[in-house]
Amino acid sequence: MSESEYAYTDEEGIYLVKLARKSLETRLKTGTELPVPEDCPPKLKNASGVFVTLRKHGVQVDESLRGCIGMIEARESLVAGVVHMALAAGLEDPRFPPVKASELDHLVFEVTAMTVPKLLAAKNPEEIKKAIKIGRDGLIMQRGMNRGLLLPQVPVEYDWDVETFLSHTCRKAWLPEDAWKQKDTKIFSFMGEIFEEEEPHGKIIRKIITK
Repeated sequence: MSESEYAYTDEEGIYLVKLARKSLETRLKTGTELPVPEDCPPKLKNASGVFVTLRKHGVQVDESLRGCIGMIEARESLVAGVVHMALAAGLEDPRFPPVKASELDHLVFEVTAMTVPKLLAAKNPEEIKKAIKIGRDGLIMQRGMNRGLLLPQVPVEYDWDVETFLSHTCRKAWLPEDAWKQKDTKIFSFMGEIFEEEEPHGKIIRKIITK
């Protein structure tokens, strides 16, 4: 995603990441849910898909994930989505035990604000591969009731090529790795603006992903 395509300023991204941390901290330390703030930047009141990712700081990437949950559809405002998805990432990701308050000082928070997913119009495997750009696109794989998503940063972090990215997205949807080649599988692409802490409670930056 180029600068001309950015929907959010760096300041708005900083706000979102701080809000994600505050949401989970409030629940773990007080047992209450942080109210969705009404005095947020106006743009953040617009509906948007969003994912919140928690990572263990100082751990190699393939072992760092501590939770990642999001909403694909824009069911609520971006600011409300961050409040709720931060809780879900910390407490409801079925791959991990719930985060404890003692872990908060060792986790970095990341927020990915999504564009609206678009169905790929490509008609064969070669066209599909040409339509996807590593470092720009996230993918959603869907067949029937099965659906899986991988964020744009994932293939860059693991140094995947396009075909590997497609195969892993199929696996995320509990589909065969070559399901992306089959006509009854729908493939959606989307872009994301990513903001993250450099270290726990540290500087928040816009994450630029390139391949």
